Amino acid sequence: MTIRFLTSGESHGKCLNAIIEGIGYGYELDFDFINNELKNRQKGYGRGGRMKIETDTIEVKSGVRFSKTTGSPICIEIKNRDFENWKIPMSVEKFDFDSMDDDTKNEILSKIEEKKITKLRPGHADYAGSIKFGADDIRDILERSSARETATRVAVGAICQNILLNFNIKGSFEIVSINGKTGEDIKSEIDNAKKDGVSLGGVIKVIYKNLPVGLGSFTHWDKRLDGLLAQALMSIPAVKSVEIGLGKECAYLRGDMVHDEMFIDNGKLIRKTNNSGGIEGGMTNGEDVILTVAMKPIPTMAKPLNSIDIKENKETKAHFERADTCAVEAMGTVALNMAAIILLNAFFDKFGGDGYIETLRNYEQRKK
Repeated sequence: MTIRFLTSGESHGKCLNAIIEGIGYGYELDFDFINNELKNRQKGYGRGGRMKIETDTIEVKSGVRFSKTTGSPICIEIKNRDFENWKIPMSVEKFDFDSMDDDTKNEILSKIEEKKITKLRPGHADYAGSIKFGADDIRDILERSSARETATRVAVGAICQNILLNFNIKGSFEIVSINGKTGEDIKSEIDNAKKDGVSLGGVIKVIYKNLPVGLGSFTHWDKRLDGLLAQALMSIPAVKSVEIGLGKECAYLRGDMVHDEMFIDNGKLIRKTNNSGGIEGGMTNGEDVILTVAMKPIPTMAKPLNSIDIKENKETKAHFERADTCAVEAMGTVALNMAAIILLNAFFDKFGGDGYIETLRNYEQRKK
């Protein structure tokens, strides 16, 4: 069984949607757990004003009955409360200006023009996106390339986390550093950045425990679990690197300091280290899966960088719209849930079944 999902929606549009395929029959969903993950995505010291507007919760449109999955595609929706303030500039339908009086027409045109963007932000999708699609209003690029889209990914991943918990597979994440700072220094570093009108990046670590041996495969490049996890996490906006286990440190150590030696303890294979991060040969090896993810500073800043105005074709300062000073903690929640999607898919590949009872039976038989 293969999990697939598609998302739709814009940052200031009516809503965000996702359709999820490949979730079998009979899995009971805990909506409080799912909504709490969405709440966690909105947390974090250094978040901006948008988080005070939105309170993300999912509304399930199909694929679930009496809180249990039916085996059909699951459709979920997350409403954008801020759309109330964007009905005109984000209207789906065109306006019939010929039927309007001048005052009404000018008011609408003014609101549309107010939200039009022509000043590029270095580090964002603005430049490449506007060239790719030939857009003269960067608003059309910004609305979808915005990290707001990750709310739907968190919802999909939370459903997957919820299912993994049936098999005692648990995930968590921790902040490693913000702008190189750790511990109590993090908040003051974010405060200073906010005063200076700049943004900060950082590093988080995702850990999944109790994964069975053999998820993923060495037989094809696109079945290797480490490659799949790296691709999923690298797809998160602003993420610039993903490491598994020791990651790049492996390049600076001898083999006898990298590979995790094996021992026998009471008849069971054990290891005293986990430098591999729980993955060998593209497969889980029974140790904790450990993923380290680095995020760059957000490109939208109150102190904008030098840039170009594509309308005037001249140098200017980059566009600024309400933004976070630091969203590393939020990225951690996104990474945790993106990893859950990949891990559950690999779990279903190994243990199969069209639903919970059959998958559980296959899983329990393998454990014997």
